[in-house]
Amino acid sequence: MALRPDEFYDRVVAVSDSERRLPLARMTGWEISPFEPDGLRVAPLRPPVLPEPARHGEDPSDCNACRDRDEGIWFNDHWRLTRIQGVGVPLVLMLHPRDHYDMADLPDELAAELGLLSTRIVRHVQALPHISRAHVYRIGDGGAHLHVWFFARPEGQAQLFGSWLVVWDDLLPEYPADVAEADADIVADALVASHGGRRSPTREPAA
Repeated sequence: MALRPDEFYDRVVAVSDSERRLPLARMTGWEISPFEPDGLRVAPLRPPVLPEPARHGEDPSDCNACRDRDEGIWFNDHWRLTRIQGVGVPLVLMLHPRDHYDMADLPDELAAELGLLSTRIVRHVQALPHISRAHVYRIGDGGAHLHVWFFARPEGQAQLFGSWLVVWDDLLPEYPADVAEADADIVADALVASHGGRRSPTREPAA
């Protein structure tokens, strides 16, 4: 059985310093880390907050993802794909079910399609010029409506390998929006060809 919140907290505090700060993680010493260890320190661990605060959209009537169910660069009856703007890496896409589901209550048929869609999105992102890898993330602590992230890692930028990519994305200057938009269109068109569905009415490919 998992530790109770108080047990988890007490166990961590027992190996922390007098300010409840843990030592730096091994990850901060990796050569892909965006931070130099000198001068870096861990934030004090705060006690558990119970009950946990509600995520955005726990009530479907107040869910932005439900309200925006017809917005995106690609759709089918069950899913939509959007491009996240203002990012530092070449392309960030987000896949949402059009109806209000989280990962744990996703019906089996949609869960199966999520696997296929994720594989095809990764395949199409990695087919873009100068993109080496597509990282896939599902977190879910901020929003109750399922949303899966796809981050394109730029070719040759070895310091952006691995789990630090999302932190680097937040540090990098904004990637040219016109280039990201054109690449997103390529991915969406490829998804229509490989998985069906349709483009946004305002983003149909030229005849």
